[in-house]
Amino acid sequence: MSVTSTPGFVAGGATCGIKPSGVPDLALVATADRAAVTAAGVFTSNKMTAAPVLVCREHLAATGGKAAAVVLNSGNANAATGAQGMADARQMAAATAAELGCATEEVLVCSTGWIGYPLPMGAILGGITTAAANLSEDGGAAAATAIMTTDTVPRSAVVVGEGFTVGGIAKGAAMLEPNMATMLAVLTTDAEVDPATATELLRTAVGTSFNCLTVDGAESTNDTVLLLANGTAGPVDPDALGAALADACLSLSVQMADDAEGSTKTVFLTVTGAASDAEAAKGARDTANCQLVKCSWYGEDPYWGRIAAEMGAAGIAFDSDTITISYGGQVVYAGGEARAVDAVALESHMAGRTLDLDVDLGQGTGTARVVTTDLSHAYIDENMRTS
Repeated sequence: MSVTSTPGFVAGGATCGIKPSGVPDLALVATADRAAVTAAGVFTSNKMTAAPVLVCREHLAATGGKAAAVVLNSGNANAATGAQGMADARQMAAATAAELGCATEEVLVCSTGWIGYPLPMGAILGGITTAAANLSEDGGAAAATAIMTTDTVPRSAVVVGEGFTVGGIAKGAAMLEPNMATMLAVLTTDAEVDPATATELLRTAVGTSFNCLTVDGAESTNDTVLLLANGTAGPVDPDALGAALADACLSLSVQMADDAEGSTKTVFLTVTGAASDAEAAKGARDTANCQLVKCSWYGEDPYWGRIAAEMGAAGIAFDSDTITISYGGQVVYAGGEARAVDAVALESHMAGRTLDLDVDLGQGTGTARVVTTDLSHAYIDENMRTS
């Protein structure tokens, strides 16, 4: 289950010394024949944009949406690094191209890790050589491991469509907020698709998965989702390919939530009955990012008051008499008052790893869903220092 589950792709990982711990920290994903294929990317909307994101955009524009490989490093984001950071990202692409025998512009670059530190290029260039030598059809797991930062497990997914495959790897454990997340993801498919359609399908898939994930309301400088499509399976129904991409992205995003920094709960928050889909999304996102609500999830407390208050403060159509709040299918608040519940069943639901929270605003037909997490002591411990 990885990027190499798709026929015609290889991957590999290496330990090059970016991370003091000595764990793998550089990965390559490439076409098996090193030929450039259809490529598409969706990137962070953060205006504090990291050098590798800028280089990816440059290369996709230069090639008209083609790529033969992706080089990824973890442990250093190469963000807020000025002109040297741009030069380093370009050098990563050039070194990878030299190893693989493709054009520099046919290599896409991703980095993740600490912001504001220059890349140790000597180590990275050595790692590229090692990772290139390690490329194989079984290398997807090694690549998924090499891109981890505070992740505790590698993330991968595969979706088999009618006559085609979509595979993927991803990393991300914090700074997870719609309009991407502190995350990198590489998807592969053997479906035949042109760059414009691939970009449209990828954006849609990201919109219903990674962009519906929030852990802490913080958006990263490096967020990148890339798709490589070699076309060996021939033309496929675009709707079927879009659905497979969406399924793969959703699987990877839920895996991120399950392994988010310090999280003990993965929460599926669904808002219905809003005046519009946009208002449903606003209410869902505001509630998912509310520290008070997150703390109640950590405490396994189904206290509906915090949820109702956050929805009422979201600047959307709202009436306290029409909102209905349910946990695990049990209505805890409706018609302007608390409702009787099966206390044992509700306690059992709140104690689980997964929480299902449904909010019906009673204002219209708008809907939205967000995947989010609780806020624990461990999250604070992880993020209260930079070294």
